[in-house]
Amino acid sequence: MLDQIAAAFDRQDYRTAATLLKDFLRESPQNPFGQFYKGRIYEVSGKLEAAEEIYRQLLRDVVNPKLANQARQGIQRLKALVQTRQQTAIAQATADPQNAEMGMLVLEAISSDIRTTLAQNFARIMKLDAYTARLQIPHRGWRLYRTGAIGELRHYGQQLREAEIPAFWAPLTALQSLQVFQVQYFQSYQPNAIAVCQNEHDQLGSLSFDWAEVTQRVEGRLPIFEQVVDTDARQRTQRQRKEQTQDYAHVCDLHLPKRRCILRLCDLNYQFHQGVAFSASVNAIGQTTNRIYWNTLLAFLTYQLPEQPVWSEFMPFAETAIEFPNLLKRLKSHVHLFGQDTSLWNPAFHLYSGLAFSKDL
Repeated sequence: MLDQIAAAFDRQDYRTAATLLKDFLRESPQNPFGQFYKGRIYEVSGKLEAAEEIYRQLLRDVVNPKLANQARQGIQRLKALVQTRQQTAIAQATADPQNAEMGMLVLEAISSDIRTTLAQNFARIMKLDAYTARLQIPHRGWRLYRTGAIGELRHYGQQLREAEIPAFWAPLTALQSLQVFQVQYFQSYQPNAIAVCQNEHDQLGSLSFDWAEVTQRVEGRLPIFEQVVDTDARQRTQRQRKEQTQDYAHVCDLHLPKRRCILRLCDLNYQFHQGVAFSASVNAIGQTTNRIYWNTLLAFLTYQLPEQPVWSEFMPFAETAIEFPNLLKRLKSHVHLFGQDTSLWNPAFHLYSGLAFSKDL
């Protein structure tokens, strides 16, 4: 009967082959040649994952060189077919000029208990080995995984979601179109808030809003770099100048999606002695530091926005984002820190906040 099944495949009479194979497997369910033809039926039926599983099982178990070679050829055919389908789908996805604009694909964290299983799906979709795939899936926060044509990234993102791998994508223009206002201080907070702020042209004005307009907050710390020189006990230079982190600037964004704008607060720029007075405790030596004022301001915002989500895992995201310097250099950071204009961490924060903004829409 195996000769008849093979002959049916040769003339592409898959219906007859399936009927003959069903009868054959009923009598010899573990026959390796029967399993091979079962894989062929899956292959021509478009059930590629099931076919690949059978072919790989045969490669592990069989000792017949001819059958092993046929299974290996089956795997090669499947890879070529998947690649062709992928290329066709990407070409269709990017045919529209709007889908060819630059975008970003972001992976979300996956818990450790399902990490191994989903890593296999990730490896299959992104054509990676299982070990590399597992390393690239974040265990906390977000990972900026890839940039490119938004149509292509959407195609991959949809495949990842279908495989239960959390991911999202956004075009670069969605971030570039956001208005960002630098809050100098809150002039009033009830019944509506009034924020005195600067626009991107450094023009000072005020913006009145209802606290209910704020849908979420984004918080992060930006490293402050300084050039330092190492010296020995005799003040002789030991090393060339190098950049070191001397401090951190704390930043908090309030998102107002209906106005497509962000209110950005920074502890180094906020004028705590203007407008609304925030009571702050003193430290051990009787001083009220800038950090204490900032923590008091954050507590005030938490009181005003008790149910709005807070995105605060900027650091793990930034560590992946700075691997894309060409992207970050195309973004205006809207972060004003003296002497830090070239730091990639500043546009990385704007990217993080902008992605959270687009995700919320």
